[in-house]
Amino acid sequence: MTVTLERAAELRTPTRLPAISRMVGVGTATTGTVVSQADLLDVMGIDDPKIRSVFLNSAIDRRSLTLPPPDATGRRVPEPQGRLLDKHKRLAVDMGGRALQDCLRNAGAALSDVRHLCCVTSTGFLAPGLSALLIRELGIDPHCSRSDVVGMGCNAGLNALNVVAGWTAAHPGELGVMVCAEACSAAYALDGSMRTAVVNSLFGDGAAALALTSDASEQVRPGPRILKFAGFLITDAIDAMRYDWDDGLGRFSFYLDPRIPYVVGAHAERVVDRLLAGTGLRRGDIGHWLVHSGGKKVIDAVVVNLGLSRYDVRHTVGVLRDHGNVSSGSFLFSYERLVAEGVARPGDYGIMMTMGPGSTIETALVQW
Repeated sequence: MTVTLERAAELRTPTRLPAISRMVGVGTATTGTVVSQADLLDVMGIDDPKIRSVFLNSAIDRRSLTLPPPDATGRRVPEPQGRLLDKHKRLAVDMGGRALQDCLRNAGAALSDVRHLCCVTSTGFLAPGLSALLIRELGIDPHCSRSDVVGMGCNAGLNALNVVAGWTAAHPGELGVMVCAEACSAAYALDGSMRTAVVNSLFGDGAAALALTSDASEQVRPGPRILKFAGFLITDAIDAMRYDWDDGLGRFSFYLDPRIPYVVGAHAERVVDRLLAGTGLRRGDIGHWLVHSGGKKVIDAVVVNLGLSRYDVRHTVGVLRDHGNVSSGSFLFSYERLVAEGVARPGDYGIMMTMGPGSTIETALVQW
């Protein structure tokens, strides 16, 4: 049977998907000192040419960090785990609170409007969780529903988005907010190894918040609709990214397998194809890509395997350059830049993608 071009186009008409929720505000915050990669090498007294090369070829210009204070000789010395946990708590509450308030201003909402608060963090453990601490710190109604996503790493922002989108779908017209607060300075080790150097060259401190609501019959807020989620756990690479106890250092330590970019790249198509299945959309129909700023090689692998252009990942690359990898909130830093750019038009489709321990790839389909 011959199919005309007109009929082919008709057959590819995207399916009208019901919205799960709507994104109505975004905000970000950083803390600490903004330091360039070159200056950081000097501050930390790193002379090894191989390690210096890792820092200087990372596609990162600068990051916000809260480094340990120098000792009497001017050296930066490792901080014990207890002090790092205190740092995590202090920085996460500070950044998370400011990102949340910035997000609410962007959404035209107030703290009194927040009905559900979901907090994400992987750079330290808190009990009570960050959501409880922010409710107390900011004076949010203590009756506010809350949840905490802990220990899921850089992909966790989309896991939390799924949670909050589901909550708002069940509570039309009410405001849910997710906050990703990652004090990566509280996960720093100083041991001179190449394993540590790879981690220390990459991560920065940052927090991002996103406000969501589902459409109520009497009110529809402006903002892109969340249509669908898809994820994939690469079980064969479950130990390739991990944050666990190091007996030698007497503290938690983050590990990144050098093969991670290739593992992520090899599975990126699979997840995106699943996300688009049943929608009538192809990858070429996606106008906006908001990919986690996981590192230069990770971004390059995603670009190659999905056939993206450098323009498609301009915000991903820009966030990596200006902030480093801020873990779970990175994709929201990119989303904030896209919103400020003002290029998205009604009807445009976008894909959000995050990657992290598991190894895991998470995605979401949105439409303006």
